[in-house]
Amino acid sequence: MRIARFTDGSEPGFGVVEGSVERGEAVVAGITPHPFGAFSFTGQRHLLGDVRLLSPILPSKVVCIGKNYVDHVREMGGDAAPERPVLFLKPSTSVVGPGDPIVHPDDSDRVDYEGELAIVIGRLCREVPRERALEVVLGYTCANDVTARDQQQADGQWARGKGHDTFCPLGPWIETDVDPADVAIRTTLDGELKQDSRTKLLIHDIPTLIAYITKAMTLLPGDVILTGTPAGVGPMAPGQTVAVTVDGIGTLTSPVTAR
Repeated sequence: MRIARFTDGSEPGFGVVEGSVERGEAVVAGITPHPFGAFSFTGQRHLLGDVRLLSPILPSKVVCIGKNYVDHVREMGGDAAPERPVLFLKPSTSVVGPGDPIVHPDDSDRVDYEGELAIVIGRLCREVPRERALEVVLGYTCANDVTARDQQQADGQWARGKGHDTFCPLGPWIETDVDPADVAIRTTLDGELKQDSRTKLLIHDIPTLIAYITKAMTLLPGDVILTGTPAGVGPMAPGQTVAVTVDGIGTLTSPVTAR
């Protein structure tokens, strides 16, 4: 099931995307009240092309994983995989939806794309055992962990460099029926392939991440976990377009603009 958050010009709502997107036959069927638990269809149906897709969720927090692909560790100058997941947070105000612009800060000389698979949490959870971790997952979406690389390196910690407004594009929807253990993830910049990997290469897999994170903090329905980026990260500039594709989910496209 593909769960989208959308607007037809009125108040935003949730809907289920039905039919073929590729053939232009997709329809968004409205649901109420929300996808976290039992819901019902409202009877409202819109052609996908007639609505604006929003960020599929507005999380209370975005928990991110650094250095979770060996090839990315190496390209960033490391020589060993971390024994434990490397955690950091993005503020909820960094989240934007598909098609929304990534705004290049005027105080940064280098802003990088980082394509990732994102986990969307489905219910309140704390201290989740690894063997039950997937029980708390609503679904998965595409993400871009946008990073002001110069600020990240200058500050010695990552809050400013990764926390700017618009630095966490999510979308285009939440896919509930995908096995995330081994899916392809690709990032293109102006159509040129920059990242090409598979989630089977994650150093710390999804159950491990959920168990580790929830040992430290409570996750709420709609919270998002970014699972890490593979090698191939690089700069993007105003006027360019970056797209993150995860097989079985879809493509998240973002134009880059100047502030």
